[in-house]
Amino acid sequence: MPITLEVGYFNSFYMKRLADMPKVDTPTGTAAWTAPSTENLLEDWAIEESRVRGGYNNTSTNLGVKAYIVEDNDAQQRRANSLIYSGILNSRTGINQTNQFSTAEEITRSVDPVNGSIQKLYAEDTNLIIFQERKVNRALIDKDAIYSAEGNPLTTSSNLVIGQIIAYAGEFGISTNPESFAVYGYQKYFTDRNRNAVLRLSMDGLTDISNYGMRDFFRDNLSAVNSVGSIVGAYDIYNKNYVVSLQASDNTYKTLAFDEATKGWVSFYDYKPSFGFSSQGSYFTTKDTEVFKHYDTSVLRGTFYNIPNKSVLKFILNPDPTRIKTFKTISYEGSSGWEVTSLVSDETGSDTLAGVTTDHIDTSSRIWSYQEGAYTDLNVQYRAGFDRKENRYVASIKNNTVTPMAGEVLWGGESSGIKAYYATVTMCTDGVTDLGGLKELFAVSSNFSTR
Repeated sequence: MPITLEVGYFNSFYMKRLADMPKVDTPTGTAAWTAPSTENLLEDWAIEESRVRGGYNNTSTNLGVKAYIVEDNDAQQRRANSLIYSGILNSRTGINQTNQFSTAEEITRSVDPVNGSIQKLYAEDTNLIIFQERKVNRALIDKDAIYSAEGNPLTTSSNLVIGQIIAYAGEFGISTNPESFAVYGYQKYFTDRNRNAVLRLSMDGLTDISNYGMRDFFRDNLSAVNSVGSIVGAYDIYNKNYVVSLQASDNTYKTLAFDEATKGWVSFYDYKPSFGFSSQGSYFTTKDTEVFKHYDTSVLRGTFYNIPNKSVLKFILNPDPTRIKTFKTISYEGSSGWEVTSLVSDETGSDTLAGVTTDHIDTSSRIWSYQEGAYTDLNVQYRAGFDRKENRYVASIKNNTVTPMAGEVLWGGESSGIKAYYATVTMCTDGVTDLGGLKELFAVSSNFSTR
């Protein structure tokens, strides 16, 4: 529409169209809003002088550069296998360009989409470690590399933020469980649920530490953790252990620790952490928004999240493995307060009677601890379980088998010892001896005879 402006001197003006406003009918005392259709919109314009403050011969401004991009598909894209970086941030000089992503510059890097999405990034010195679902890569930071004719890399300085991406040897990734990642020094630990593996990334590359005596365990339990469950990893700086908790559901979980010094999995734990971390030489975990400090001397040993737990060990007695034996006694070196809750032989045979097959397995009665099994008869102290002899705790193995084998004369409570090639023993702390105190167990042995 035509506009007439009266000016006292030569100047330039810009006509700027603002957002269209809906027409409003405002009779006396009422106000009504009509739908914003094309015929009901009121055009709104603004006039702006080009000179600062509108002064004569003042500095003149213009509209500046207009952004224009040629892109066939300008919709939002989610590139799960790509990295992008912004402008620089320098707190010393006050420069903050972290909101600038100039597509005119080479600011993106992509990894092979075949290996899945990027789940975690970890910056280490001048390298950026990129964890995909099925691959682990490293990218050079602030440098690039060229290769000589012999294939040796030569590092050169450049203005690249993310340089060349190089894959670590081994077809392993972090699956979709970045929460399993933990780091100590130059050692990084994580799990690959898709390949039933627990991995360590160190100076020598990737190592499958789940093969250290626990291959079958992780094969069964890692595969049980689906997208609903989680795998929580943390580094216990107090004991120098990597702790991983396989949480298939709210009530099903396995928490265990790997010791780098012994190159093995050293213990299971009775707690289910939501998160774990180490600080100032201490190890902490969280549970239901509460933070708990482990190895706290003010808390009874074996207590996790204010719930006391017994320490349990399960092992196999297997001397002279090619011969069948009768295990007669069991002894251990360590603290008072250990009891045997289960002592079971391997299968020693089977009989079929009236179409019913019975597998013969010898079992022992419960062996009470030194304090638990103490009793007095006619002012004489006796021990129903372990007794102490020459600073060792020794007990007889009492047979508790219900069904005898054919040809046996004595069995069950009338005989001592159990017959087996090997015996599986379960020992735990009792409920009366120095509750929450230190319980040590150095060695367990058995006196047996061959037959």
